[in-house]
Amino acid sequence: MAKAKKAKNEKTAPGRSEKPITTEVSEAGRDRSVGKQPGSRPAPAHQREGDVTRSNQTEGQMTVHDATYGLLRRLGLTTIFGNLGSTEQPFLKNFPSDFEYVLGLQEASVVAMADGFSQATNKPALVNLHTAAGTGNGMCNIMTAYQNKTPLIITAGQQTREMILCEPYLTNRDETTLPRPWVKWAYQPVRAQDVPAAIMRAYAIALQPPSGPVYVSIPLDDWDQPADGDAVVRTVSSRYAPDPERISLFAERIRKSKNPALVYGPEIDRSGAWEAGVKFAEQLQAPVFLAPLADRASFPEMHPQFRGMLPIAIGPLSKRLHGHDLIIVIGAPVFRYYPYIAGDYLPAGAELLQIVSDPADAGAAAVGDSLLGDAKLALESLIQLAPKNKARTPPAPSRGDKKLPSPPNDPLTAREAFAALSELRPENAIVVNESASNAEDVMRFWPTVQPESYFSFASGGLGWGAPAAVGIALAQKKTGGRRPVVAFIGDGALQYSIQCLYSAAQRKLKVIFIVPWNEEYAVLKEFAALENTPNVPCLDLPGLDIVSAAKGFGCAGVLTKTKVEIKEAFGAALSADGPTVIVIPIAHEDRPLVPPISD
Repeated sequence: MAKAKKAKNEKTAPGRSEKPITTEVSEAGRDRSVGKQPGSRPAPAHQREGDVTRSNQTEGQMTVHDATYGLLRRLGLTTIFGNLGSTEQPFLKNFPSDFEYVLGLQEASVVAMADGFSQATNKPALVNLHTAAGTGNGMCNIMTAYQNKTPLIITAGQQTREMILCEPYLTNRDETTLPRPWVKWAYQPVRAQDVPAAIMRAYAIALQPPSGPVYVSIPLDDWDQPADGDAVVRTVSSRYAPDPERISLFAERIRKSKNPALVYGPEIDRSGAWEAGVKFAEQLQAPVFLAPLADRASFPEMHPQFRGMLPIAIGPLSKRLHGHDLIIVIGAPVFRYYPYIAGDYLPAGAELLQIVSDPADAGAAAVGDSLLGDAKLALESLIQLAPKNKARTPPAPSRGDKKLPSPPNDPLTAREAFAALSELRPENAIVVNESASNAEDVMRFWPTVQPESYFSFASGGLGWGAPAAVGIALAQKKTGGRRPVVAFIGDGALQYSIQCLYSAAQRKLKVIFIVPWNEEYAVLKEFAALENTPNVPCLDLPGLDIVSAAKGFGCAGVLTKTKVEIKEAFGAALSADGPTVIVIPIAHEDRPLVPPISD
């Protein structure tokens, strides 16, 4: 057998029966065959004479492993989020000291931590999953990352190439099919030498608008194969300007409108357009609504022109916009509805303009005219093209209801609990919101007043918020931001990815988890009332000991029942060196999923 393998890997020169022709390899790993021109790109490994394999690899040969880590280093992808398995160990061997591996105990947490980290740093993040099994575990949050438009470069191990045909244990069968449709691109390189270039292409695709996750499957035996040399590093654009002619037409319609309304979406915050959004709104003197179920806040919510989030259903949303003749949606889908409540998409006599970077969002709009473009570039153009209308008076400030009962309820309601917390709120706090039934209360008592300060999930799939908060807190620690992260996570939502508490504790991250504990899936009860589906089983969640679970993962955990206890615990958490889980029992409330709109 040894002779057979040797014969396969060596070629004999004509007329010389024994002496093999081999290729000399320099210390830099580049081919120095006779006749090769200095500085030229080496031939692909499979085309070289005396192709080097694992069994006869020349010392100093650059491997796929070497080339890939060099590429990752040049791209700034030195923080890797993962939960490793046997198919990933060859990639992670001899782990470089200038890289950091962030361990998550389950892949749903891994992906969401990377999502939060990417959003907080405004850079792509690298994820390493365990073949098909790990990809399957992470799929819900891969879906969320896709809808959050977060650029994640997801790599996954694969079985050895020589065995894939017979589908051994842990084979990722149809490897590019599994993550679709929730990745922009999925690929398994045909040759080992193509791995670095595939990662470079994945990076370029992930970053271009609309940004989003990509997926590269890599067989475990590729890493020791000889590389074709250093990977080629490319740069790509991450935004594009709107069509000048079309945005001029939009501006003309805006100038002619008598009572316009602005609807701002998450792309404004993501593109760094917060100030431009404020300037345009003030110039237009129009009310500003937050797009329904927005995953980022894009306008200061204490501003007198702010009118809150639009309803999440067709009929009520249309009713809320009654009286406006032109609806201008910037950086959001039209619209992100949830339950079906019949009605017209727009109030009578109204028209709609949409500016969005994602062609899919433009195509899915049920009504209106769309323009593709980056939110910041579009707003800067509109500021120039639609000057201030001096004849229009600014809208009167909206007065939200923040009245609290006296004496307080026992147990407290969510609004009472959040109001108590807000008394100690740091001005620079970052909020993560995954308390579905209490989301409006969070926004009311913890209004966002500065950019990159509010994060939620665009998909509706629970289990993103807690690990995303861990990723955001890690970003703060690595960049020296020092902004505390406060995550409002429902007691049911926390169970989907509770393993992330371990990662937060191990890294002593400044993150505070506020868990309103109502022992039920309250939002599902609201949905059941709307849909008239009585007697649905298992909507109650008795028996959860969240404080003990938090302590078991290494976090500080405390149960608080009164306003005094809440403020004491929150004050202590703000001063702590690591994560804290504050559990607050709250009262059951019968509230409509979609509040009625008054005439």
